[in-house]
Amino acid sequence: MNKLKILNDPIYGFITIPNSLIFDLIQHKYFQRLRRITQMGMSYMVYPGAHHTRFHHAIGCVHLMQQAVNVLRFKEVDISKEEETALYVAILLHDIGHGPFSHAMEHSIVEGVSHEEISLLFMEQLNKEFNGSLTLAIEIFKGEYPKKFLCQLISGQFDIDRADYLKRDSFYTGVAEGNINSERLITMLNVVNDEIVVEEKGIYSVEKFIIARRLMYWQVYLHKTGLAAEQLLIRVLQRAKELFHEGHKLQASKPLLYFLENKIELNAFNKNTLEIFSELDDYDIISAMKQWKHHEDFVLSRLCEMIINRNLLTIKYKNKPIKIEKLKSFISTLQTEKGLTEKEANYFVFTGSISNQAYTLKHKGINILHKSGKIEDIVKASDQLNLKALAKPVTKYYLCYPKDTF
Repeated sequence: MNKLKILNDPIYGFITIPNSLIFDLIQHKYFQRLRRITQMGMSYMVYPGAHHTRFHHAIGCVHLMQQAVNVLRFKEVDISKEEETALYVAILLHDIGHGPFSHAMEHSIVEGVSHEEISLLFMEQLNKEFNGSLTLAIEIFKGEYPKKFLCQLISGQFDIDRADYLKRDSFYTGVAEGNINSERLITMLNVVNDEIVVEEKGIYSVEKFIIARRLMYWQVYLHKTGLAAEQLLIRVLQRAKELFHEGHKLQASKPLLYFLENKIELNAFNKNTLEIFSELDDYDIISAMKQWKHHEDFVLSRLCEMIINRNLLTIKYKNKPIKIEKLKSFISTLQTEKGLTEKEANYFVFTGSISNQAYTLKHKGINILHKSGKIEDIVKASDQLNLKALAKPVTKYYLCYPKDTF
């Protein structure tokens, strides 16, 4: 069977699968599940084209990693054949632990377990199945490999993950501000003192990358309508768990019922739990909500109806924390109008905060290599005064409450 297949990608054109191990990992059921996990959660509620999946993204990352390896080898950076394969494996599987709707369900399906931790569990299980051939990739993924620049390609402030998702998400949403020149950035990569650097010629591409990241977060990833939909989705699962443990009957797929019934923390994530998690995807949640919108519980049925029919909550962004008096006023009004308890009303009226930092100083920064050999952080090397401002976290506060038609 010919395992060196070619895939056609709308962003990069033809992508070649580099070796038989990568092919076999792509064919594995754990990875095929990513076809059923949307890359951008509920963002399609705002941008109708944003239906691309984690599968798309992972394949794109492997393509860019191949480019990075070729560029670095051309510049006489030592990367062995084993390290090359490990990089491809690590970047292919870096998001394999995402739950339904990506980040929206991250701490709802399981208790306080991040997708990175679940990705590692998947990789360790696959390593057993593939007779230890993922050992080096796991070491790089965990950031424990002696060659630090290999770890930086997987996770850093400019890594292959970000190089793909910004360009890909920009394409599928139609938001041109996020369209970075990832190929140019990769061409400018080099390694000095075991650290990834960007050659001076690429400084403007790095500036564009940081600014694009800021614009994509506020315009797309943290768009208020997408955030409102995501918060409703989280509350659907919270309410479903609550009702399930009160003895209410809920129709759902077996994998979803398992996670509704059991409180799963990291120490309880055994092989059986991992297998059940691997069967869970967006379709389980959508199918359940279509059933639950006819449930006798007002809160659950209304939350599901709001998502299915895109009749979302009103959401307001503020620069200062929402006053508690205002929140209580909305809750009290809803209780009176709909005859809800305060606990039930809290599902529809709530506050929270979101924060974004386009660039982080003093943490795996993006270093520029000058022609003189001097290495400097992009903030110092750039003549763009606003880059320093982008290194400061920006926090916004939101208030969600029902529309008049509720």
